[in-house]
Amino acid sequence: MSGAETGHPDVVLDALLAKGGRSHRLARLAALHEICRNHHECGSRDFSLPTIGRLVEAAGILKGRVLYNTQSADYRELISAWVTYGGPQILQSSKPLASHEYLMRIHDPAIRSLMQTIIGERDKLRAEVNLLKANTQVVVDRRPIGGRMSGAATVLPTMTDGHNSGQLTPSEREALEKAICAGHLEKQGLREGTHGEIVNEHGRTILDIGFARAIRKILGNN
Repeated sequence: MSGAETGHPDVVLDALLAKGGRSHRLARLAALHEICRNHHECGSRDFSLPTIGRLVEAAGILKGRVLYNTQSADYRELISAWVTYGGPQILQSSKPLASHEYLMRIHDPAIRSLMQTIIGERDKLRAEVNLLKANTQVVVDRRPIGGRMSGAATVLPTMTDGHNSGQLTPSEREALEKAICAGHLEKQGLREGTHGEIVNEHGRTILDIGFARAIRKILGNN
């Protein structure tokens, strides 16, 4: 097995679990691994102890400061594997993200975990929307119509790879439709605001203004 493979976070986790120990320690290692995996899938390269500490504390796994303890070497080893796997870190402001600050104010671990999942889905959808925007170009069609030049240019949005939003896969379309479905939002204690934002039961904005409208445009449901 190559050095790159042996340093993969999955391999490191297996090695740490193979050491045995108390069941709650093994469960926390597995939970920490999933937190890091979700963090990586959201496109983040920041696996610093303060950042991961906020995430594990928000999920109710353990207190963030515990990661600095001498007996937490296994946790730090697993996080270090994710640091290597994630690649060079992009320097960001040391100020905690607003979403993390919001999570830290939630005392109920179950609600914290739910909100972390929702925020993760929001960030993933936002990344997908930004990717769609980046892959969209505007083509101006000035060809004659019926032997005459059209008085106004026809603007045709297309995808650079030759596909358009109507060719989303069924699972992609279903995911986007679910993100703005009133019934699904209601089950999560959320609703759509008057300007396309998604707010919680207290009226706090969870997803920015225009989010739902942008999804409908992607789906062609203007």
